[in-house]
Order: sequence, then structure tokens, then C-alpha cells
Amino acid sequence: MVEAWYMDESQEDQRAPHRLRPNHAVSLEQLRRLGVRYRKLDADNYEADPCLKEIRRAENYSWMDIITIHKDKLPNYEEKIKTFYEEHLHLDDEIRYILDGSGYFDIRDEDDKWIRIFMEKGDMITLPAGIYHRFTLDENNYVKAMRLFVGEPVWTPYNRPADDFPARKQYMEFLAEQA
Repeated sequence: MVEAWYMDESQEDQRAPHRLRPNHAVSLEQLRRLGVRYRKLDADNYEADPCLKEIRRAENYSWMDIITIHKDKLPNYEEKIKTFYEEHLHLDDEIRYILDGSGYFDIRDEDDKWIRIFMEKGDMITLPAGIYHRFTLDENNYVKAMRLFVGEPVWTPYNRPADDFPARKQYMEFLAEQA
């Protein structure tokens, strides 16, 4: 089961857990209210998993690839890690399925506070278009993930501030409806 919590304000190593003391856990229900969807799948069987196949069909995820984030596997590793950790949004949903390893997705809540979501093997997350977020590895420095898209992939991150994009405005309307 995925674990999430509010982050501390420390500027130390981004790969550390950064939990508040005492820990302030975030439930799956709270993540859902922010538009974040979570599923647990069988990563050992992803190539033949009927559940993944059904998700891809139902959500129209027609394109996928696999990325390995590790200093020995990813070209321009240091630059990519910095880019992934810049606060940004996308104009489409971001769907990631962790096949091996682990890392963190950080998202902003309705009060603009950081929530850290620990992702490990078997976890699938969908971040809604327009949500400010970032990604980093944890202290294991390795993750292998499937990236899924509806149609052709669009890799463009829009760094904050990006409040004038229609996707951001729609997301803010969604949050207002949830309140």
C-alpha cells in the first residue's frame, strides 16, 4: 500500500524522506480528493497482467515506454534528476507504474503544502493535469518505471508559475468543487 505524508521544510538531501515530526500521514482518500489516483499491480507480471491490460483499455493508454533512472542507465543523469525535481505541471495526466526500485512523487495540496508519496514496485499513480508536482529518487538511487499516455507522449513540463494554463485553471476548479 502506498504511503504519503506532509513534508518538512528542510533543504537537505531531496532523496531523504523529509517527514514532519511528528509524522503527519496523508490517506488515500485525501489523495483522491486532490485528484490523485493510486493502484497496486503485479509488477513481476506486467507484460501479461490482465489488470494492467484492462486499465490501459479503459483509460485509453495507447502509448507506453519504460524508463530506468539510475546513474549508469540514464543519459544526462544529473541533469535529468534536477529537471524531474523542479516544481512543474503538465497539460495531461501523468501516469507512472513502478516496475522496480522506488522513489518519491511530491504534490501540492489545496493549501500549497508539499505531500510526499513514496512509490515502490507495483505502485501505479495518476497525477491529474494541472497539479504542481515533482519527482526524485529515494536513497536507493534507482527506479524502473512504465510511463503511460493517451495518444502520443508529450514530455513538456511547465515550471511554476504556470497558473494561466487551462489545465491549471481546470484543476483549481476541481479542487474548489472538492471543498
